[in-house]
Order: sequence, then C-alpha cells, then structure tokens
Amino acid sequence: MKAAHPEVVTAQRVNPGDSLREGREGKGWTVDEVAAQLNLTPLRLSQVEAGAFDKLPGNTFARGYVRAYAKILGMDQERLVLEFDQFTGSDAVGSDVHSLGHIEEPVRYSQSILRFVSFAALVVLAVVGFYWWQDQAERHANESPLTSLEQFEVESADGTTHIHPVDEPEDQAVLIAQGTTELSLTPAIPEDAAALDSAAEQVAAAVVEPVAGVAQVEPAAVPARTVDAPAMAAGEGVVDVNFVADCWTQVTDASGKVLFSALKRKGESLQLVGQAPLELRLGFARGAQVSYNGQAVDLAPFTSGETVRIKLGGQ
Repeated sequence: MKAAHPEVVTAQRVNPGDSLREGREGKGWTVDEVAAQLNLTPLRLSQVEAGAFDKLPGNTFARGYVRAYAKILGMDQERLVLEFDQFTGSDAVGSDVHSLGHIEEPVRYSQSILRFVSFAALVVLAVVGFYWWQDQAERHANESPLTSLEQFEVESADGTTHIHPVDEPEDQAVLIAQGTTELSLTPAIPEDAAALDSAAEQVAAAVVEPVAGVAQVEPAAVPARTVDAPAMAAGEGVVDVNFVADCWTQVTDASGKVLFSALKRKGESLQLVGQAPLELRLGFARGAQVSYNGQAVDLAPFTSGETVRIKLGGQ
C-alpha cells in the first residue's frame, strides 16, 4: 500500500526562514524594518530566519509568523507553511493560523498593561498632589492672622509710625556687634530721713542777697518726693516707666523670670520690683521715661536705632 503523501515523506527538510531571508534581502529591507511591519522584535524575526522555532512561543505562533512574513514579502504562503511543518515535523491540521498581518505577542499585552498601570499611578499622584496643595493653602490662610499679631505699629510723639516685633524688638545684628551694655545704679536714699527734711528746710529758707540794680529773686522750692518706694527685700530694685508714646516693654529679673512683656500705651505708667539686676527692653526709646530706685535713667547711651536694652542695678 502506497503512502498517502509520499512526496511529503521523501521531501527534503528545508528551513522556510532561508527563503524568507532571501526574499527580504531581495527587497533591500533590513531586519528592523520588517520587524516593525510585523510588530515583532528584531530578535524574534532573526529566530524565524534562522529556523530557531523552538525558541518561539509554540508552533502555532511560529507558523503564523511564517505566514505573515511571507505575505508582506509577496511570497507563496502555503508553500512556506508546508516547509515549516516539514522542517519542524508538526501537523498543521486543526492548528492552522491564518494570515496575521499584524502580530500581537504576549509581550505586547504586558506592555499595554504596564502603560495602563503607569497612567493610573500618574493620575493618583496628581490627585494626591492637588489635595496636598489645597491643604497647605488652607493652613497658610489659617496661620496668617497669627502671623500678623507677631508685630505691632507704634505711633511716636512726632507723628512717625514704627513697626516692632512682639517677641524681640532689638536688631539682633546690632546687639551681637555691640554686646549687652549693663548700667549699675545704686540707690542714693539717705539713711536718716530727718537729715533730708532738714536740708530741704535750709534750702527753702535761704535768701539771695540783693544786688544793686537787680531785683531780688526768690529761690525755687524743692519739689517734695511724690513717689512712694514700694517695700523691697535685700537685693531687689524698683523700676518706674512713664510712657509718652506707645512702646513695647519687657522687664526680666536676675533669675530670668519675665516680670512684664506687653505693649504700653501713651499716658500709661509701669512700676515693678524684682531681683536686681533688672533687664529692661524698650521697643521705642523715645516713648518712655525711666527711673530706677527713684533716679532718672539716661537711655541715650543704650539706644540702638529705636530700641533699648539695659540692665539696671547689680554690682
């Protein structure tokens, strides 16, 4: 009994990739150009031409690659598919793959999924960034009123307006350059109050000798002390401040305790007792008149710009 297809049995095994490569070269096409038309990688196309079909994803796909390759070259598709079956020893019955003008490999699906995931991630990042920006804007809006309270405007006696921060009125660069200047004032209260009264009576009773041709002038009366010094313990001092203009004021005792820190208005006064030396800070030097233990304090030597920092009392 004769075989059904003796020509198939006796046919020589021919690699269809050789015919495809010759057809490509005859058209002057490169591997990359044909791979782009088939939507394959140059590596896959080189494997088809080399007959390395075992490295392709199955005979069904490999047969489709051969058919599609033959189609774009204008070659006999059926002949090349038959050569493929003979070369690989596979059976085309029930597994024939029709012409694939545009082949989609599994890797293409993976790339599509990767693009989709990347796009979704970018959308999520954009949404998160938008909400973060909105939250920051709301926080900034809520913090703006607090920031405005960290400074205040002071109108001086000459009509000019000065802006001072609440937490630190001094120019830090100036203070660092010149250092902290200390002023030590010792109380000059006589031990014998009767001696003070006697001296005042003697001055009031003095009479200026008349000079020929000049009218006699009565001496001005010595003003009596109107400020009652508060009771002070050993090592303490009292500071009095009268304000002729709005002025930020802070008083700190020797232990670093803040006795007072606020804005004083024009016409107000301040009297504090604390452990010496007392550190006095003024935001507007010309807006305050200072005395320590009843003695007037000249602030001019301790003024930097419009601010004052001075220590009163101590050794």
